[in-house]
Amino acid sequence: MAKHTRGNVWLGAAGLVVNSRKEWLVVKKRYGGLKGKWSLPAGFVAASETIDQAVLREVKEETGMDCNVLGMIGFRSGVIRGEISDNMAIFLLEAKNEQQNLQAQESELFEAAWKSPEELAKDDAVSVMLHEMASYVLEEGFQTIENVNPGEVFGYSLYKLFFKK
Repeated sequence: MAKHTRGNVWLGAAGLVVNSRKEWLVVKKRYGGLKGKWSLPAGFVAASETIDQAVLREVKEETGMDCNVLGMIGFRSGVIRGEISDNMAIFLLEAKNEQQNLQAQESELFEAAWKSPEELAKDDAVSVMLHEMASYVLEEGFQTIENVNPGEVFGYSLYKLFFKK
């Protein structure tokens, strides 16, 4: 979906796919503010789909992985430059076949890979949201993450993360 057709309220979906080794499926973007950084497979919701359909489509498009939705685990909401409400639902997904070969969408991604949360928490080349998630993950679930500085790359004037506790 082209940026100019989204209007001033954006809705995206991201998928956290966790394998049997407790590794996360992550992608390294080729473009935009996340260029060269690991992040969750994600994208914008199309007018013809629900948000859970969007996350399954985006994960499939970006990584080739077919998944099932287990539930929504978080929500990110930010305001860009005081004029665009940028919102993203984060879903917990399970791979239908985690042995399936990953196929990174070459037009958008450098790479798709399985990485441990511990590895991601120590890596400087991760998105702010992914770094916060990897740093706060607990066996029981996610804590609420407040007072996060997302940096200047997107121009957020307000930024919040909400995760299942």
